[in-house]
Order: sequence, then structure tokens, then C-alpha cells
Amino acid sequence: MYAAIEAGGTKFVCAVSDQQLNIVGKTRIATTNPQQTLRQVFAFLDQYAIEAIGVGAFGPLDLDNQSSHYGYITTTPKAGWRDFNFLGVLKAHFGNIPIIFTTDVNIAAVGEQRLGAGRGAQNVAYYTVGTGIGMGFLYHGALYTGRGNLEAGHILVRRSNEDKFAGVCPYHSDCLEGMASGPAMESRWGLKGADIPTDSFAWRLEANYLAQACMITTLSLSPDIIIFGGGVSNRSELFPLIRSEFSKILGDYVTTPNLAHYIVHAALGNDAGIVGGLLLAKDAAVKINTSALAPH
Repeated sequence: MYAAIEAGGTKFVCAVSDQQLNIVGKTRIATTNPQQTLRQVFAFLDQYAIEAIGVGAFGPLDLDNQSSHYGYITTTPKAGWRDFNFLGVLKAHFGNIPIIFTTDVNIAAVGEQRLGAGRGAQNVAYYTVGTGIGMGFLYHGALYTGRGNLEAGHILVRRSNEDKFAGVCPYHSDCLEGMASGPAMESRWGLKGADIPTDSFAWRLEANYLAQACMITTLSLSPDIIIFGGGVSNRSELFPLIRSEFSKILGDYVTTPNLAHYIVHAALGNDAGIVGGLLLAKDAAVKINTSALAPH
């Protein structure tokens, strides 16, 4: 069987599938401290004979496999998780089974690129907009990482003249996450995104900041498609506004595909991360098994 761990700052979602990726078990666990949270993760996964695990974690992460802190959660403001050796603890518990370790938004990007809205595309940018904002990018079908994971949620955006909100990011104040995440909307308007009326100016403002992210992504990465997931993006009225704002601020500087097919909602919804994690686990297991069968 294959396992996926989607480790978010609010909750962990764990799932186990058979070899055809049919999910046979799934659970949600509140993210508290590492010891308590992982105790529950292990209790769930230890019920199954697992061949490989795909893990996507909140960050920032150290993804440089030459680093002494490879697999650590690093400078997160999440209490108890700063400088936590996440991958090391997983390896100590599970032994020699392969563990693919990356960001939570990267595994969602994999799910959407293979089986969701990005199916058939090779260069896919995936943003999650919820408790935080993050981006995963697949370049010619493979996850892109540099020295560390991408942190496009903290790109600086140009503040709207109509917005006096200070921002919620403890590091940068008015970066994309500080201005457009779920907590930013709730702090600015006094309502969760789900409770803000459809015709509220809040959505045009939100669309403007997300459109700026689309412009930066378009000009720097030139993707085939930009996909938005996460709780805030579940409002369908947001997408025509993002496309309109994007078209306005881009000013026809470069040619893009039809915007209705270029800036889109995640087709897998809240399951994108789990699907992506299971796909990466299957990749790892198949690679190991193929290597074992190869003539030496």
C-alpha cells in the first residue's frame, strides 16, 4: 500500500491507498505540537503495510539534500515546529521504506498536474490560498526546487490605493500572504471568506492581489496554466475577477492562452494534496521495485 501525509499548519491529512490509488483509509489530525501530532499520525499509518510514503509539509523547509538540516521545517512561526527535523523523525519511525519529502503545495501541484486541472500540461503553477499562500511549480512535468522550496506566497505586491490594511505576515506585512490569505481577509473585513457576500468589494480587492501573483508568475516562469486551490479560492465568483484584473495589469505585454483556461480553479479541490502524495509514493515504490528486478 501507499501512504500520503499532507502536513498543514492547521491540520494533518493522512491517507492510505492500494496500488491502483484507491483510498482505503483516511484521517484528519489537528496540528498541535510535533510529538502529539505525529503520535496520532503513526497510530493511523501503522495499521497498514506501507510500501512508500509521499509527504508534503508546511514550511519553510530545507529541501537541499546536501544540507545538514535537510528535511527540517525551518523558520516557521508555528509554535513548536521551528527547526524541527520532520523527515528525520519519519525515517526513524518507518525505517527503510522510501519517503518522498516536499512541500504541501508541491504535492497538491503534482495531483493537479497529473489528474486534475493541469492534466496534459507540462509547466504548471499551483497556488494554494488559505491559512497561508504557497506555490508549487512543475517544470516539464517535474517538481522544481532550488536551494530551498519556492516561497511565492511572500512576493511583494503593490498595495491598492483603496486598501489601508497593514497585512498579517509577521515577516513582511504586506506581501501576498499578508494581504490575501484567509487570515488577512478575516482580519481586514471581520468575516471569514466564506461569509463575505458575493458582491462585496472584498472580492475585487482579493482578485487584484491574486492577479498580481499571476502576472509575476507569467513573466518569470511562463507556465502553461496557473491553478488556484485552498479555501479562499473556492469562491467561484473570484475567477472572473482575477482574470479581469490580470488582463488589466498585464496590459497585453505578452501573449497568454485563453484566460478561462489559463487561470483556473483546482479540479481536485481539497483532495489535490493527498492525491499528489499518493502519486509520489507510487513513483518511489515503482522505482525501487524496478531497480530490484533489473539485471545486475
